Amino acid sequence: MAGAIASAMLFAFPAFAQDSRLSLADRVARLEQQAQNKDQSGIGMVNQMQDLQAQVRQLQGKVEELQHQLQTLDDKNKAQYGDLDARLGRIEGAAAGNRPQGLAGAQAASPAPAGPAVPAGTAAAPATAGNNQAAPAAGGATDSAGAQAAYDTAFQAIRAGNYVEASREFRAFLQQYPNHALAPNAWYWLGESYYVTTNYQVAQESFQRLLSQFPQSDKAPDALLKVGYSQLELKQVDAAKATLKKVTTQYPGSKAASLAQERLQRLQQ
Repeated sequence: MAGAIASAMLFAFPAFAQDSRLSLADRVARLEQQAQNKDQSGIGMVNQMQDLQAQVRQLQGKVEELQHQLQTLDDKNKAQYGDLDARLGRIEGAAAGNRPQGLAGAQAASPAPAGPAVPAGTAAAPATAGNNQAAPAAGGATDSAGAQAAYDTAFQAIRAGNYVEASREFRAFLQQYPNHALAPNAWYWLGESYYVTTNYQVAQESFQRLLSQFPQSDKAPDALLKVGYSQLELKQVDAAKATLKKVTTQYPGSKAASLAQERLQRLQQ
């Protein structure tokens, strides 16, 4: 009986040992599979990190591009305001009897009463042709004073940076005094008030009205220059180049011609 039991155990041991080996192999295989899965998971995380880094670099590039665009706009606005301030400074420093120069003639071009002062009780003398104004009827002195006051109000508004108010006041002045000696200046500063507020189409129309109605005005070179600038802002590059070249040929030696030549050189770069 004991022999039979021992014989059975001998036969059973190899099977048990084989089952143990198979179980160990399975465990090793599972461990290898887990390690492989971890490796794949690690590779996936690396890929995700690389994708995120690429996206961050793209966002940084966009941020830098936007910062550059903002800086360009800021520089452009500063240049425009600086140009306007410089012109206003020249106006303030101009002597009352000096001939208006370039962009600085707004106040210097103010009409002075023609002829001797009118004594009290005497009819007002009509305006002479020297002030580029149609001879007014009775009360011309009052009209002249009213025109000067209206112009000064509009000009003070543009000096203060109130461009909307300035454009409204200059339009009212031009409607009431279309042939006044200050009308060319009013058209110019009306165009400036639109240009500074990026209403380039309306600004261009104002400068062109000055050129068509007062081609001999001292403001004509600068108005033509600003027509070219407005065309550039409106992406009318060919027309702008033609206008800027016209400034250099039609008004050689002027400040407007110098600025036009400078802009043309920048466009060729």
